[in-house]
Amino acid sequence: MIQGCLKGNTTAQQLLYEKYSTRMLAVCYRYAKNRDDAEDMLQEGFIKVFTQLKQYRNEGSIEGWIRSIMVHTCINHLKKNKKFKDSVEIEMASTINNGSHDVPSLLQAKQIIDCIRLLPIGYRTVLNLFAIEGFSHREIATLLDIEESTSRSQYTRAKVLLQNLLIKKNIVQATPTHTIKNIK
Repeated sequence: MIQGCLKGNTTAQQLLYEKYSTRMLAVCYRYAKNRDDAEDMLQEGFIKVFTQLKQYRNEGSIEGWIRSIMVHTCINHLKKNKKFKDSVEIEMASTINNGSHDVPSLLQAKQIIDCIRLLPIGYRTVLNLFAIEGFSHREIATLLDIEESTSRSQYTRAKVLLQNLLIKKNIVQATPTHTIKNIK
């Protein structure tokens, strides 16, 4: 399939797209404001996959390589359209408190993603990059052109805001024995 894509074979390209597009759309959706934006990111990402495929060295999985391209495509898309230095809207800032609560381990992924998507763009992006993609705060700072301390503070604030959203939507209970530290 990869060799066919390298030769410009459209059938091989279609197979590669069909095999990974659903999983990569989920990646894009975590960064996007809505489905249309996620689909735009996905399309742009696959264009990069096909044009840069000759750079894939068969080191690691092709899925991991494609995921990396998708994440970078999403970041570039967000950088073109948003400012990460604006960490939180004023209306949302008043809802942040310092309580701590656990995210239950059995919480469905869709509920978490829906709540993450409600976070301000800077918080959402840093949370995705750090907790889900595994980037370090130093790497995030470089990717987003922000200070490492900004990445750390946005991540901390994102966890608190996410916790409050999960409580507000009755996904978790507000009890003093729970902490949101389990996110990472």
